[in-house]
Amino acid sequence: MNGPRHLAIDLGASSGRIVVGQIRDGRLDVQTAGRFRTPLVQHAASGYQCWDIDEIVSQVEQHLERCAAEAPLASVGVDSWGVDYVLLDENRQRVGQAVSYRDKRTTGMLERVCARMPADEIYRRTGIQFMPLNTLYQLAAAAEQEQQWMADARHLLLIPDYLHFRLSGVLSNEYTNATTTQILGLDGDWDLDLLRAAGIQRNLMQRPIPAATILGETQAGAGRAKVVAPATHDTASAVAGAPLEGPDEVYISSGTWSLMGIESLVPMASDAARRMSFTNEGGLERRFRVLRNITGMWPIQRICDEQQIADVPKLVAEVAELPAWRSLINPNDPVFLNPASMTEAIRSYCRQTQQPEPQTNAQLARCVFDSLALAYRSVIDDLETLLQRKLRRIRVIGGGCQNQLLNQLCADACGMPVVAGPVEASALGNLSAQMIALGEIENLDAARRLIRASFPMQEFSPRGTVPEAAGRTFKHLLAAGVGA
Repeated sequence: MNGPRHLAIDLGASSGRIVVGQIRDGRLDVQTAGRFRTPLVQHAASGYQCWDIDEIVSQVEQHLERCAAEAPLASVGVDSWGVDYVLLDENRQRVGQAVSYRDKRTTGMLERVCARMPADEIYRRTGIQFMPLNTLYQLAAAAEQEQQWMADARHLLLIPDYLHFRLSGVLSNEYTNATTTQILGLDGDWDLDLLRAAGIQRNLMQRPIPAATILGETQAGAGRAKVVAPATHDTASAVAGAPLEGPDEVYISSGTWSLMGIESLVPMASDAARRMSFTNEGGLERRFRVLRNITGMWPIQRICDEQQIADVPKLVAEVAELPAWRSLINPNDPVFLNPASMTEAIRSYCRQTQQPEPQTNAQLARCVFDSLALAYRSVIDDLETLLQRKLRRIRVIGGGCQNQLLNQLCADACGMPVVAGPVEASALGNLSAQMIALGEIENLDAARRLIRASFPMQEFSPRGTVPEAAGRTFKHLLAAGVGA
């Protein structure tokens, strides 16, 4: 028997995916119904790097109407990357631009906000990792640089909140994405003192709603489908779609970013966790995602764009033939956030650190993959220190789980088995939340059992070890802050 059809709109910082899902004969069946590139443009007047939010809305509406025309939809929900937002005025009209987290306007803002409220106090209140792209520092930049925007603004909607508003007419702030702002307290409500530290004099946000909340119905073009707020942060949806089986499993949501951590029923916001740069983001059923953000496939994406590489599997095959651990970078060094040339940024970093300079495309990619594997090991080491227990398995989900070379490097570097899959974890978590909201699935544990029964996965066992010299070099790079 077939269940109702649901539509997941899964927006990544590189591309958007439209996925239709339903339960068929006891399994979750999903079909990709469309894709589009997430448009990033430079705004002519301000010079900011901005999301073309009107084009994103247009793409979402077109795909929604087409899928609804093919067969009725029971519901639709949107997830996306975190921290970025849209401002609305008192008439619910957009104010200013949807500026991207990769824009440089937040330079120096983290330090200014921390001068008004100490970093340890911010972390105690929020449990969120310090990154200059967080909404807190974006708002601090807007308060200084775009005073008219902030004077006119009455509502702040994160990207999926805005898309839900455009689909249903309902204003909302969903909990999981709200946690990425570094303005939401660990108690689940907005911290007004932090808003004031950013220079914002009024609360622009709605009281956060839990994931799997029915907001309303589509206003036009899609029948009367329910608009459901899933876990709207894409990593929260990905972790919901990860077939985790116990507290000793680690997840890596592998895409433009690698989000690596554990699921916990309680936050871990100690001084030790802050020093280790762990963040406590929200998850489905108000679980916590204790994780670290690692720059993931972003350098590879940029290298492929710069060198006009279309055949990524061929590049990975060439990388596999090269010697490992020759040159390393700290993927989270600020120089790799959005350099003019990723190719030159990596080469310059290696020159500064007196390592062999990667020359070929394969050598550049080898440097990135080896460095990511060691970054994963660093997270494992710190998690085990924090938890005071051993972890036993890593689950890699998302598009990056298809990279068998990186999966094997991860197993080798971390010394534990790696299970890869499913690929479309964010869409699966999004669909699961919709089905929970409509009563088709009982809860998150039931959704994960369904996912385990529905999708194939591949296991990688450790086959080698990391040379001690490479491990020492990487630890030195983490401590040195070479490109800062």
